[in-house]
Amino acid sequence: MIAGLKRNRLKEVKRIVIKIGTTSLTYENGHVNLKRIRKLTEIICDLMNMDKEVILVSSGAIGIGVDKLQLPGRPQTVSGKQAVAAVGQLMLMNIYERFFSELSQNVAQILLTKDVTEGAETRQNVINTFNELLKMRVIPIVNENDSVSVDEIKFGDNDFLSYIVATITGSDLLIILTDIDGFYDKNPRDYNDAILMHNITDLSEKIEEAAGGSDSELGTGGMLTKVHASRLAAEKGVAAVICNGEDPAIIYDILDGKDVGTMFIPED
Repeated sequence: MIAGLKRNRLKEVKRIVIKIGTTSLTYENGHVNLKRIRKLTEIICDLMNMDKEVILVSSGAIGIGVDKLQLPGRPQTVSGKQAVAAVGQLMLMNIYERFFSELSQNVAQILLTKDVTEGAETRQNVINTFNELLKMRVIPIVNENDSVSVDEIKFGDNDFLSYIVATITGSDLLIILTDIDGFYDKNPRDYNDAILMHNITDLSEKIEEAAGGSDSELGTGGMLTKVHASRLAAEKGVAAVICNGEDPAIIYDILDGKDVGTMFIPED
């Protein structure tokens, strides 16, 4: 991790975790947004060409499973969600594998549950796997193991998972791609005078009080989970940026130090 990392030093980062949510992977009608996924894979490959190390935390297994099975909506039962996730995860990885392979980039799938990252031995095994893959210039694609997870071993959402991944891998930067421009002082969908907060230095819990719940039928997180994950990451020394993933090229703007999205700045 890079100490005292602020906007003007983001171009120095070496290891980056990029988290993309279900709403950024699908259209409003629930179908897979192949154009956006392809662009994201191209940008990640370009980052690899810059000698960056990239870990992708990708949601979407349940949402894409719902689309694949032509279901009317997200299942309400645990077993239903697990079954749909099993279908969707395979399709999601097939899409990533196809697009990354076109650019001669190798990828690997890592499915995690909370208990694996909390045990000392299993946590170290996870860290070793990430380090070996990155050493081989392989992009790890991470998701919660939704097909077997139950409440006792769930992270709860992939925003929190991305924070865990960023911290255990000693990453410099966490980028959370979502469907809103960043963290506002109030909900911009309800208030026209809402102000986008570009830089957050107060890492106390009170910053989470202004964040709301999930507005998405297919996703599980909302702004609260993103703020929570970003704040915790910054507390652990990992800079975190919440930004709009409609155009994944915003990643370049972040690394160029531009005032896009909301950055949670680690303490010096």
